[in-house]
Amino acid sequence: MKILLTNDDGIQSEGIRHLIAWAKTIGEVTVVAPKVQQSAKSRSIEIHNCYELKRMEGWDVEAYSVDSTPADCVRVAILGMKRKFDLALSGINCGPNLGADIHYSGTVAACFEAAQLGVKAIAFSAAFNSFDCAIKNISRAYDEIIGRQMLAHADIVNVNFPMEGDEILVTRMGPAIYSDEFEFLPDGTVKPRLVCLYEGTRDLTLDTDATMTGHISITPLCNDLTDFSAYQKLTKKIG
Repeated sequence: MKILLTNDDGIQSEGIRHLIAWAKTIGEVTVVAPKVQQSAKSRSIEIHNCYELKRMEGWDVEAYSVDSTPADCVRVAILGMKRKFDLALSGINCGPNLGADIHYSGTVAACFEAAQLGVKAIAFSAAFNSFDCAIKNISRAYDEIIGRQMLAHADIVNVNFPMEGDEILVTRMGPAIYSDEFEFLPDGTVKPRLVCLYEGTRDLTLDTDATMTGHISITPLCNDLTDFSAYQKLTKKIG
């Protein structure tokens, strides 16, 4: 199996090293990842300027750094290099990608980009302070995905590992757990301050609650943003 591996924390991050080590046990890995930190860049791409693509020396897998976003890394690998991949993996992100906050995630955005280009994809995210749970349970999470044929039903799967806990739950996307407060500074700049919105509920059907209460959450996602309820009502024939 040929695997494209990327992330949003940057090619020198700790999480991508853990993901590479594991991914080599299931397939042939090619890394195309951002040169520098690209968290919260979502699905943005560069369409106006050139950017650097550099082969990484001394790695035990074929690896390239891209001085752009996670989505661009996927586009360079598939559209630019004309590579064929059976699976795309993104992560392991330092910090969760849960609920409506995944709209901002570069980690998950790379998977959306891969899926749009015809490659099934899995995003992996860990707790802010430790990769231990992710390292210990990533094979179990992958086996769950394959065993239940999740990628036959969904193009994208989003996996979140808690700080501690090993029970695996299939979940749906919950509400946002973060927002921002803004400080307007005297020099005319604006400083965002991260605010946690999570209130400690226990609806274990939600990725937010499942992960925050010590469960591994696996959430199927898709690229189609159509509001099908509205679509059906608006196109329903009368009479």
